[in-house]
Amino acid sequence: MPIVCSVAVLAAVNLLNNWLLRGPVAYVVVCVTATGVLLLLARFDGLTAADLGLDAEGVRRGLRWAPVLAGAVVLVLVLLLAVPAGREVFRDARAVGLSGGHVLGQALVRVPFGTVLLEETAFRGVLWAMIRRRCGTAWATAVSSLLFGLWHLMPARGLNRSNTAVAEVFGGGSAGVVPAVTAAIVLMIAAGAVLCELRRRSGSLLAPAALHWAVNGFSYAFAWAAARWWLDG
Repeated sequence: MPIVCSVAVLAAVNLLNNWLLRGPVAYVVVCVTATGVLLLLARFDGLTAADLGLDAEGVRRGLRWAPVLAGAVVLVLVLLLAVPAGREVFRDARAVGLSGGHVLGQALVRVPFGTVLLEETAFRGVLWAMIRRRCGTAWATAVSSLLFGLWHLMPARGLNRSNTAVAEVFGGGSAGVVPAVTAAIVLMIAAGAVLCELRRRSGSLLAPAALHWAVNGFSYAFAWAAARWWLDG
């Protein structure tokens, strides 16, 4: 029952954030509230801070992993930006016309306190720990990663229209929506598995959270900067 309730909470949040509600403030409020609900469900299920990777030792381990993971992400993004073909990855219509303050708000507020807080607590924290206790690590990783992929179905609907690199592969029209969304879901399932493995190896929820924030936050900032100084058109 706690697993079903957790999935139901996430389904409701996905619907709210992608269909019914608009604006960064509402997004963060919904994500923070849902995170609290999920943690209450975890406590009801008998999970401890250690089960969630949030005990004192887990926090210490996560803090050791965080700068290494963030640095690796920055290095990869710099290398992509240094190669002309790699720059196309940053050609995203959503980054055009945004102010520096908006980008900072996304990277320092919306991403860490909205996206990362909820998704890591849900998929690498609560759900992963609930399923792991009942079925083992392999099932926990498989199920939470699958759910993480499906979680991105609605946000990925306009991906082939906003990102040039995606549009070049799948097409920018309506015919490209289904293959682009399918590819995004598969990619997110794989990303979820990597984050689950990082959670297992590090013993901390902060390690996958740090990687998740670095990928989302720095990618957003790099796309914004690239649109102004490195990309034409």
